[in-house]
Amino acid sequence: MVPQVITSQELAHVKSTVDELKARLEAENNVELKFRFGTMIETVRACMRARQLAADVEFFSFGTNDLTQAVFSFSREDAENKFLPMYNESGILQDNPFEVLDIQGVGQLIEMTVQSGRAVREDLKIGICGEQGGHPETIRFCHHVGLNYVSCSAPRVPVARLAAAAAKLRARDFVGVIRPAA
Repeated sequence: MVPQVITSQELAHVKSTVDELKARLEAENNVELKFRFGTMIETVRACMRARQLAADVEFFSFGTNDLTQAVFSFSREDAENKFLPMYNESGILQDNPFEVLDIQGVGQLIEMTVQSGRAVREDLKIGICGEQGGHPETIRFCHHVGLNYVSCSAPRVPVARLAAAAAKLRARDFVGVIRPAA
């Protein structure tokens, strides 16, 4: 998984290096190395260039912590330690966007990226990793937009499993993307 990719040329360069190294290691050690090549989608530009990136990969994994920082244009450390608690208490933001996926902003980029990537590669595996991956609303959204997996911290796994089951059971009740009031 190649992190922080911003251009298809960058990804192609890394893929070429990985393919060369893989071939050399397989020849030298008489083994077959099996792995998938993909990219972490962590920048707004990567979202905007999903069609081009999808041509060279087998999966996308949204790095929601970095993508959230990019979308909001503030660092997690600055926000959580300074003004974010006041924003939540005052109702400026309903949730901490580093704990619950911001469906209105980050979610829109994810949905667009999924559609663009799968337009080029139907079998593209797509998931998210980050703290938001264990939150029930995030899981419901991810299920709805067609992600293949969510990754979350170990303490969140039981809740994530229940939320995934509930999302699957309720899927037939949803029309359009789940969007809470602004």
